[in-house]
Formats: sequence, structure tokens, C-alpha cells
Amino acid sequence: MTTTVDQFTVRHDGVTIPVSRGGEGRPLVLCPGLASTQAELHELIEMLRRDFDVVTFDLRGHGLSSAADQYSFEVFLGDFVAVMAELRRHGLPSAPVLAGHSYGADLVVHYADENPDNVGELGVIDGANPIPAPFITETDLPELRVVWENLATHLETVRGTARQVLLTGQEILDLNLELDVIRSGITVEIDVVGSGIIDRYRTIDHPVRMIMSTSMAGDSGEGRVPRHNRLWRAGIDRLLHERPDISLSLLDAGHGLVVTHVKEVAQIIRSAHTSFDQAGS
Repeated sequence: MTTTVDQFTVRHDGVTIPVSRGGEGRPLVLCPGLASTQAELHELIEMLRRDFDVVTFDLRGHGLSSAADQYSFEVFLGDFVAVMAELRRHGLPSAPVLAGHSYGADLVVHYADENPDNVGELGVIDGANPIPAPFITETDLPELRVVWENLATHLETVRGTARQVLLTGQEILDLNLELDVIRSGITVEIDVVGSGIIDRYRTIDHPVRMIMSTSMAGDSGEGRVPRHNRLWRAGIDRLLHERPDISLSLLDAGHGLVVTHVKEVAQIIRSAHTSFDQAGS
């Protein structure tokens, strides 16, 4: 069965964001993560369209969206707000499920906190984790600059395609440093401590399903990997202590679970939607 996909374009803050919508059922908005595109998530999107009216798009500077002069969490969130506003103008039969992977999960959590009337449920996929300390320390920076520059060089091989990412390695690194602060509430350089994203969860009054990996940073026992995996699990435990009502599914997978474990992720989202509906009936 072929799914009819509608396309429309959102123009916001000097960027153009093509949006795709297709499928049957309750509306679900899927937000990709940093350095990821809806083309990369194609298999998951197609699987979800069997049960949902799926809306997806690319972040600015990613995939089919245009490049921008600046990239920050605030401007990405502004783009997401603009996409949601245009979607409501196109008409929605009910408040959508918001799902996001990695950086996209943080965007949907912040949106849900600020726009509670426009959200039905939340699907957090290996992101939006209130880690108790930043991933990136001062000693990590030189090596990570090389890592992200190498990624940016690799991404040049897909320029001009639906999988392109136009950000530089330094821009990707800066966004990850900013995200560390948003999640943990801690800025190492100037020793500023806040509450971070956990404050958002405290005020969100919607069902939340978390799909998290057991090996977010990989399965190596060397370098930063063990510390990052411990922080990831500590963040999950911290959140469940604050919000024991959140439903957690742990997958024996890495951070790329939306590509490597598509069937499992889709099934969890599907079953979560069913269980939430039954609970509310």
C-alpha cells in the first residue's frame, strides 16, 4: 500500500523548512536530531505511517531545509514552533504525539513545556536526558574538535542530497556544548549551576514514553565511553526518581537506535500510544 505524502513549506527567520505529512491515524510529529535528517529516518517514518498521520521535517541546515547564519538551541526551537503553528493552520483532528530523537527530543520537551495545549503525548528517543554532569569536559575539547571536523568532512560526501548537513564541525561542537548545559544545568568553565532540563519535566503534565539506549556512547570500555554511558544511565535514573510515572523502554543498542532498531522503536511508540489511549478512556 502506497502512502500519499503531502508537502508544504514553512518560512521562518530567513530559512525555508519543507515539511512532509502522510499516514493514517492520530497525528505524530517526528523531529530528527542534530546531524540527522528525515531521509536518514525514512524507514522509521514509513513504519510509523502505518498507525499515525506522521509529520516530519529537517532542522535548518539539514537535509532539504536551507542553511542559516546562526545555529543554536533557541533558533532550532523557534523553527519547531513555526512548524507546529503552520501544522495547526493545516488542521489537526487532535493534539499530536510529539516524538524526537537525540537533540530533537530536547526540542519537543521544551516545546511541550511552553505549549501544553498543543501536545497530546511525548515520545523521547535517546535524548532530553537530565544528565548530572556535562559530557564534554575541558580535557575532551581538543579530541572532540577533531571528531566533529572529521564528521563534517564525511558529511561533505552527501552534499546536494536529502541527507546533507551544512554545519561545520565547530558549529556541531558548539551546539553539543550548549546542549550539555541545557540538559545538566552546569557550565563547567564558569561553574554556573542550574536545574537544567529536569525543570521542564517537572511542569509537563502529559504522558511521556522514553525509549533509551543502554550504550548511548558505544560499547567500548576505553576513553570517554564508560563515563558517558554511566552519565546517561544516571540521568535516566534521576528523571525516573522525579517522574516515576514516565514509561521507560531500554533497548540494548547505541545512540543510532532509530536506524539500527527501527522495528523495536516503532513498536514501542505504537504500544505506548495504545496504552495511553486505554488509560484515558
